[in-house]
Amino acid sequence: MVGPSSSHTAGAVRLGQIGRAALGRAPETALIEFHGSFARTGRGHGTDKAIVAGLLGMAPDDDHIRDSFLVAESEGLKFTFRNVDLGDDVHPNTVRLTLTGGGHDVHLTGSSIGGGMVDIIEIEGYQVHFSGKYDTLLVIADDQPGTIHQVTHWLSEKSINVAFFRVERDRRGGEAIMVIETDQDIPENIASDLEALPWVRWVRDINRLRE
Repeated sequence: MVGPSSSHTAGAVRLGQIGRAALGRAPETALIEFHGSFARTGRGHGTDKAIVAGLLGMAPDDDHIRDSFLVAESEGLKFTFRNVDLGDDVHPNTVRLTLTGGGHDVHLTGSSIGGGMVDIIEIEGYQVHFSGKYDTLLVIADDQPGTIHQVTHWLSEKSINVAFFRVERDRRGGEAIMVIETDQDIPENIASDLEALPWVRWVRDINRLRE
């Protein structure tokens, strides 16, 4: 990793990487809101440059992290930083991202919990938990009978084993998000295939973050 801190730099890069994956493309604009320790000491630890580096697709050991602002300018990424208070229950190393690109947008909140590890705690208004240690499929769909079966059956046909499966919903009969972490890599076409289903609104494949 590029230092000085595994939580403030390496973890921050990974949060940016996941944000980029959740948008499904390179972001064009980014509102980056720092909470807690990220807000107080992040800039001194390079957290600001690390988040932008992750949004650009850099890895935690990329020597260009220090120059991420210049790279962002050359690639057309416009970013803004703010400090926010997300409450006492939120990990102090937390960032909230609002990203846009290609006519799409995504809202995501994640924490760097030490040793370069991260925990995504909110996406598109849903409370979630995933780390990026597994390939992760995110599916927002109508909350109706048979949806979970159809998605897991689809994965089974591709010989993909589900390691962890969680569902959160906004209300009964509304929409729900499935967070599916898998043991095998998720084929690139699965997201587009699932999005073709009439009851599915949004699908993203978060590739496993390699060490």
